[in-house]
Amino acid sequence: MTSTTRDAVAHAEALFDSGEFFSSLARRVACRTESQNPARATELLAYLHDEIAPALATLGFTHAIHANPVSGAPPLLVAERQEDPALPTVLFYGHGDVIRGHEGQWAEGRDPWTLTAVTPQAAAPQRWYGRGSADNKSQHSINLAATGAVLAARGGKLGFNAKWLLEMGEETGSPGLAEFCAQHRSLLAADVLIASDGPRLRADRPTVFLGSRGVANFELVLNAREGGHHSGNWGGLLRNPGTVMANAIAGLVDSRGVIQVAGLRPPPIPTAVRAALADIVVGGGPGDPAVDPGWGEPGLSPAERVFGWNTLEVLAMGCGNPAQPVNAIPPAARATLQLRFVVGTDARRIREHVLARLAELGHADITVSEPKVMAATRLDPDNAWVRLALASLAKSTGVTPALLPNLGGSLPNDVFADILGLPTVWIPHSYPACSQHAPNEHVLAPLMREGLTMSAALLFEVGEQAAGLPRLVR
Repeated sequence: MTSTTRDAVAHAEALFDSGEFFSSLARRVACRTESQNPARATELLAYLHDEIAPALATLGFTHAIHANPVSGAPPLLVAERQEDPALPTVLFYGHGDVIRGHEGQWAEGRDPWTLTAVTPQAAAPQRWYGRGSADNKSQHSINLAATGAVLAARGGKLGFNAKWLLEMGEETGSPGLAEFCAQHRSLLAADVLIASDGPRLRADRPTVFLGSRGVANFELVLNAREGGHHSGNWGGLLRNPGTVMANAIAGLVDSRGVIQVAGLRPPPIPTAVRAALADIVVGGGPGDPAVDPGWGEPGLSPAERVFGWNTLEVLAMGCGNPAQPVNAIPPAARATLQLRFVVGTDARRIREHVLARLAELGHADITVSEPKVMAATRLDPDNAWVRLALASLAKSTGVTPALLPNLGGSLPNDVFADILGLPTVWIPHSYPACSQHAPNEHVLAPLMREGLTMSAALLFEVGEQAAGLPRLVR
């Protein structure tokens, strides 16, 4: 680590150790930015106007708050700091909205809108509890604070140009984000996206992921007849929609979780992806469920099954009234299925493939809804921005980072990769047991400190190596 990079890290450490970072995050957690709550529209705008805009202005950014192109959806903030047109431009992204606070459901009576530091017994790391602490307020706060640390170390210069895009609707599916980016490609033009969201692979290992699996949810519905009929009088004579639906689903995905529809299966795992996943261990952390050894696509490692392959999951299924069953053959059955898929999957034809398979199995009367699809993305692990991030994180933390070609879950990375055409480098700062989206959401204080210091080091290195970093054609 060079002395100049060390200066940026020292500024980051001082920011954390003085309590200033905690205070900033506490102020942001106190903003009740529940995008799922229609009554919070004023708070969503206020977070951008009163909290993020002043923080960016202090860092030398100019900003504008834009109306969402989708009517009724929350606004978006775009900010820019231009140092030299000859330098590369980094686009940062974050979301300031959170899910509902679940007041009254937190342990020990904690208030979800008050960032609360708790030090467990037995030398466990300090936890900071609060809604949005992990998702996503600490994460974009780290990137804002790291930018400030670099400016302090470099005498008011970053050594690169920077832009910010912060939305307030991610927890409701990012309405308008794709449309906004398509309309404002020039405004958001950059050479790379560097952003933070989601958990690390493990708390003790920095993680870089380069995209996300896509996701498609769809419903299967079988309406056999009007009303139920007594099972003693009509059993054996009437098709039972629950039985038919169970067998239909078994024809889509078998009892071991192996997908049975050729069109829903991915292409072979690329060599570079397989190599990147070779040292990835899934699970085994505190609070993680045990991995079922016989589940999923045979011949793949657990890491390959979750990061390199497709999965078809049954999210919900029902017929009759499970809470109060009666002795009657139900008239209908319904199921919600979800396909998580990697790059190369024929996502535009998911419904067509499912319908064809159901017809082949003799279930042509089961209807299939049009899937709601978020596209899959995956950056080449050998990209120069990826190499820089991995080298910098390893140098500043002393730990070889985990490299995931894509996240197992889904986020709107297709907006940046496909619409804006950017290489995307995601560096998360929460951990798998953070209770994200649930009561007791929290972050680990040591991860906040490490995330802040390693981000400051990375951004300093971007400035140091700016002249040799790849640029996109303008």
